[in-house]
Amino acid sequence: MIDPSGEFGIQAEKWAPLHKTIEGWVEALALAHHASKWARQVTKLAGDDVTSIDLRGYVPVREVMGLTDTWWRGPDALVALYSGEATSLDFPRGRVAVIYAGLDEWGLRGGVADDG
Repeated sequence: MIDPSGEFGIQAEKWAPLHKTIEGWVEALALAHHASKWARQVTKLAGDDVTSIDLRGYVPVREVMGLTDTWWRGPDALVALYSGEATSLDFPRGRVAVIYAGLDEWGLRGGVADDG
């Protein structure tokens, strides 16, 4: 759904804005496709295991304009944190993280300018 302010999200038991804009959601989809193509290893975590991810040294990927679903860029990995559905359904164990590891500069950025 799209709310009156333009945020893209899902509505179940309650509203959960996933991305600040539809364009952010599209960027997230494109990034997921790109990362899955170039990563040497993809790891999926769910529920309480998501809290074990250490994001020190990672920066938010601003292009996705994430709210409850966010992306993080590290030295050789991208991490997607999907919390929107868990938030909307009030089901914390529904959180999912996907870690795309073993990425080179092209895999990390795909031609996108540096976050810093």
